[in-house]
Amino acid sequence: MSTRKLVLTALVCGIAIILAGGFKLLQVATDAPRVEVLAWGTPATLGDMTVAVEKVEKSTEATLVTVTMRGVAMAKGAFEGWRMLAEGRVFTPLTQQTATDACQEVSATAEVRCTVTFDPTTATPTVAYLRAGAQQQWGTEG
Repeated sequence: MSTRKLVLTALVCGIAIILAGGFKLLQVATDAPRVEVLAWGTPATLGDMTVAVEKVEKSTEATLVTVTMRGVAMAKGAFEGWRMLAEGRVFTPLTQQTATDACQEVSATAEVRCTVTFDPTTATPTVAYLRAGAQQQWGTEG
């Protein structure tokens, strides 16, 4: 095979790769990501846990999120896995929880209602729970 044919073949292959890449970029750019945001009080199952955000109360001192949880015993309590999304930031629960004893250890059989405390926010928050590699969100859009 001559050098010209090899160069021409390489150019054709390069153009084919560029066209395929451009097509894939267009495909990805037009795919709208779907994020389901549930309404307050709607339960969701993540792994072996069923959880729901019942209500959110905002004050100048803190944002209080009332949640219900059931499904597996958690020695670390109800606070692990919760996040609040507001003002373009991700908030984690405050370490100084003022929870009842029931919230310190989630039960595998009984539903536990707890209040998770976050830093104060003026924006309407979205509350997320992460467990078993999955995430669910609750907010006013739900």
